[in-house]
Amino acid sequence: MKKTSLSGLDWKKGGGLLPAIVQDAKSGRVLMLGYMSPESLKRTLKTGRVTFFSRSRDKLWVKGETSGNGLKLRGISRDCDRDALLVLAEPKGPTCHTGAVSCFDAGETDFGFFALLEDIIESRRRDKPKGSYTASLFAAGVDRIAQKVGEEGVEVALAARGPKAKLHDEAADLLFHLAVLMRAKGSSLSEVAKELARRNKPFVKKSK
Repeated sequence: MKKTSLSGLDWKKGGGLLPAIVQDAKSGRVLMLGYMSPESLKRTLKTGRVTFFSRSRDKLWVKGETSGNGLKLRGISRDCDRDALLVLAEPKGPTCHTGAVSCFDAGETDFGFFALLEDIIESRRRDKPKGSYTASLFAAGVDRIAQKVGEEGVEVALAARGPKAKLHDEAADLLFHLAVLMRAKGSSLSEVAKELARRNKPFVKKSK
């Protein structure tokens, strides 16, 4: 779980409660908005199950305690004014009481699709469905998958001389096979994103 300092939270401004925005730790999609009290925050950190304070019922409630659609804590941080929380969580089932994935209408970001893609790839690796191209790649082994990544890389380079649509098509093939390779090696594209973020930290700090 990502650990961030939660010191100096301003509980007075909101009458003893802080708004807590819940975000899918994988896709980055905003799932819901709840409110936390000092006790619900303490309970969340202790149990790993996202717990809110219900303003209508005037008591603590664990998300999913009745529906089963809970939120597994992956990280939590405060904003710059220390009066709001951002909760990174792994949802178990739909988050909204209506049965929707999110309480908000907006879908996941384009980059958020990579998280869904990696889930699909993992399901193919695990379940090995008959006729699945992805499953056949895993069966062929890392060397074959790596070879495909190399082949697709060449295709991307060649496509760069043509129309954008062709480049997009070949780039999609490359990213797919790269995601399969990362999974075969027990890693993921998110680890690549973390490495890119690490490399660019000096630039980010300098540009502020």
